[in-house]
Amino acid sequence: MEKITVSLGYRSYPITISAGLLKYSASFLPLKSGDNAMLVTNQTLAALYLHKLLTLLNKADVKIDYVILPDGEQYKNLSVMNQIFTALLQKSHGRETTLIALGGGVIGDMTGFAAASYQRGVRFIQVPTTLLSQVDASVGGKTGVNHEMGKNMIGAFYQPVSVIIDTDCLSTLPPRELAAGLAEVIKYGIILDSEFFQWLEEHLDAILALDSKVMRFCIRRCCELKVKVVEHDECESNIRTLLNLGHTFAHAIETHVGYGNWLHGEAVAAGIVMAAYTSEILGEFMSVDTIRIINLLKRAHLPVRGPTNMNAEAYLPYMMRDKKVVKGNIRFVLPLAIGRAEIRTGIDQNIVIKAINTLQNS
Repeated sequence: MEKITVSLGYRSYPITISAGLLKYSASFLPLKSGDNAMLVTNQTLAALYLHKLLTLLNKADVKIDYVILPDGEQYKNLSVMNQIFTALLQKSHGRETTLIALGGGVIGDMTGFAAASYQRGVRFIQVPTTLLSQVDASVGGKTGVNHEMGKNMIGAFYQPVSVIIDTDCLSTLPPRELAAGLAEVIKYGIILDSEFFQWLEEHLDAILALDSKVMRFCIRRCCELKVKVVEHDECESNIRTLLNLGHTFAHAIETHVGYGNWLHGEAVAAGIVMAAYTSEILGEFMSVDTIRIINLLKRAHLPVRGPTNMNAEAYLPYMMRDKKVVKGNIRFVLPLAIGRAEIRTGIDQNIVIKAINTLQNS
């Protein structure tokens, strides 16, 4: 069992990583006998885990209710999130209740935002079931929903009380979902840890095969890197922005093509390459490193170009509505070398368009 602590003063919490955690009620600390809880999951995961977890927590004398949401990024909105509030009110849950988010990034984000909002704040536990949520979305307290004009535009920073990562959940993932999670994994190596990037190049086949020892190290290393950043910049006023490598491009893709048509990790993969090309054109990044990134993303079965029906100019309106825009200036995260990145503003939009076009025509 691996344990990492997110140190945020009185809001500190543990991340626990191991196989088989969902078999034991003790994994769900700080829940205890006599507590009330509401499990939030989606239709796909309910078929796999709901009965088992309800039985487990009932035996631990936790009064547990549940709400099942539709599955998919296209349902990550205020209307669907309202189903959580309705279920809480119908079952007379008060401020002492705890929400449990069982699912990927969509369920985690919506449940966390509901927890931040319900009666002005209740506890919630993250139980991420996808690779993307285990290495990224469940850690750090970003919660929210999408708007038709922009991704994750409505939300709050609100930390969970614990994160429970059961690596056995990955065995149920479709290959496309596993690949999408690898985009966020690769991102960490590019922006923060060149040795980890090289390790990924050497161990990618074992990761795709879900080798238990390799997966445990991979997830732990990603969590360690993210925790270090979050502890220094919880609300993304500075260095936490680095974790958004590729995301400014990616959010434009997701919004343009319609939520759920491209998985978040797929859009991030293409966005990472666009950021690398932008940095190359500025003379800040070596083409040999861009090639390494492209090769690793391809081996992970991820796209390295944007949608064919989205021209370069179409990205800009979405980028201008991005959360990272400050006083009308888009903030881009650009790689400077494998393992090092910077936040840049004032980049000529023609350079961004050129980078996208160069990639799409390559």
